[in-house]
Amino acid sequence: MLKVVKFGGSSLASAGQFKKVADIIKSDPNRRYVVASAPGKRNSHDEKVTDLLLQCFRIRKERRDITPTFEKIKSRYQEIIRDLDLDFSLDADFDSIKTAIEHHASSDYVASRGEYLNAKLLAVYLDLPFIDAEDCVFFNERGVLDMEKTCRRISSLLSIHEYAVFPGFYGVSPDGSIKTFSRGGSDITGSIVAAAVGADLYENWTDVSGMLMADPRIVENPRPIEEITYRELRELSYMGASVMHEEAIFPVRKALIPINIRNTNDPAAPGTMIVNKAKSNSVDTVITGIAGKKGITALHVEKEMMNSEVGFGRKVLSVLENYNVPFEHLPSGIDTMSVLVTNKSIEEFKGAITADMVKAVNPDSITLVENLALIAVVGRGMVNTEGVAARTFTALAEANVNIRMIDQGSSELNIIIAVEEKNLNRAIEAIYNEFAQ
Repeated sequence: MLKVVKFGGSSLASAGQFKKVADIIKSDPNRRYVVASAPGKRNSHDEKVTDLLLQCFRIRKERRDITPTFEKIKSRYQEIIRDLDLDFSLDADFDSIKTAIEHHASSDYVASRGEYLNAKLLAVYLDLPFIDAEDCVFFNERGVLDMEKTCRRISSLLSIHEYAVFPGFYGVSPDGSIKTFSRGGSDITGSIVAAAVGADLYENWTDVSGMLMADPRIVENPRPIEEITYRELRELSYMGASVMHEEAIFPVRKALIPINIRNTNDPAAPGTMIVNKAKSNSVDTVITGIAGKKGITALHVEKEMMNSEVGFGRKVLSVLENYNVPFEHLPSGIDTMSVLVTNKSIEEFKGAITADMVKAVNPDSITLVENLALIAVVGRGMVNTEGVAARTFTALAEANVNIRMIDQGSSELNIIIAVEEKNLNRAIEAIYNEFAQ
């Protein structure tokens, strides 16, 4: 079995964490290719190295001296080197990076250096080859990952390396400049490497023992999720409930490679398996998970006989498209159409959008309802179980939560509910208690 393993920033934040990572890798010879993040926080008062690097970038733009902040970055790595008792120096790299920042290096280059330095250090500590992502992760002219070219290059490099360490989070553009994924993008690099080498398993090591059925900040000690499908994860990730980058799903999903979310601080815990197809559609809790997000605005458009007006929906959505506003959901009735968007996307254009919509479809009324929250109740077990919706709505009624919108996908994998933001936590807790207790 071939495994690709990715370790997050909390897993590589200090020498003590490096030692845990080394023990995990050495305990299983199948863990052959390692992807490293930049050092994260060591405690709640600490700073992530990537944040410090971006501070340097901003300070330089203001024409101020980056030295005090850059010294903090150097000290993080030097402390790890000292505590691991390594005969190794990153001084040449520090000098090169500082000079680049002072001579107006791009923000992508600056942000990527945390992973670059940490992966070099980890490779030395593990006595494994270091492969720079700049040499094998390629973006095209539009800034989109060139998966085909990347996979060919990684496969070629790893054909001569049985083990290796990669930095996550970045690659290279056609002009030779460094290009990063969005924050948390080391997860994507791990997924790409796993797909390129045809791994049997992609292990994503972080500081939690897998996914939980609900947000632990809302529900006390929520049950862990042992197995979840890519489709279920996608639904929950959309609401922000994920322990890995949302885009990391796609390379391994296409290659049918399962993901195992594991805890560096509790390596004996099995974590959560993310699979293309679950062993069974029966789940003892019926639902797999619950997640929610705030900051939603509902745009209600009402017009008699709209159902017989050809192109009505297209005209409504075209107005939003003109303002580059994507929609979240489209619940509708015979004479009503509701478009759910994020508060942030519509805030600047509310008046203009409303005016343009009046011109476009001549509605009887348009109403904006702001500060809503969406809740996703997700589970493959819902398809074969009667009364899931009834139990959900009853639980909310008993918790005195008013439902503002209901939407269920044709796959019956989820139920989406809109409530007022102030009721979000109470609603999630009520649904969780109904199904998981």
